[in-house]
Amino acid sequence: MTVANDFLVPLFGMIFSMGLPIAALIVWIVLRYRRHRQLLELHHAERMAAIERGMDVPPLPLELIDGRPRRRRSSLLPGLVWLFVGLAVLVSMRTIAEREALLGLIPMGVGLAYLIYYFAEGRKVELAGPYAGESGPGGPSSVRSPARVHDR
Repeated sequence: MTVANDFLVPLFGMIFSMGLPIAALIVWIVLRYRRHRQLLELHHAERMAAIERGMDVPPLPLELIDGRPRRRRSSLLPGLVWLFVGLAVLVSMRTIAEREALLGLIPMGVGLAYLIYYFAEGRKVELAGPYAGESGPGGPSSVRSPARVHDR
């Protein structure tokens, strides 16, 4: 009985420690694919209904083409995270080892660089909007050409 337990416990430990994360990853990929496919089918049905009624066909959203939602990139949050992680390393390591505590200055420097960029340029980028400089809704490709206006 102990030989079976000595063999089964490590076996189940390996199966669950490696198999569970892999299974979770596979489930996440499949669910993400199904959601993306469903969004494409709904958008296709909407476009077909618009064509049947003779309406203008709306352009495809960038989220459907890329598969990623477009978000505004901000350097404020990563800057604060890096800064406070570096500060936490610096303070907590100071009690253990004085010299190694200086390693906390590295993430603090990265965080300060992010924050300097945010306060110098990042605000201007955020105010320009999420699609600034891209061809998308509100971008250069969504402007109607004069020839298209005369076709109506």
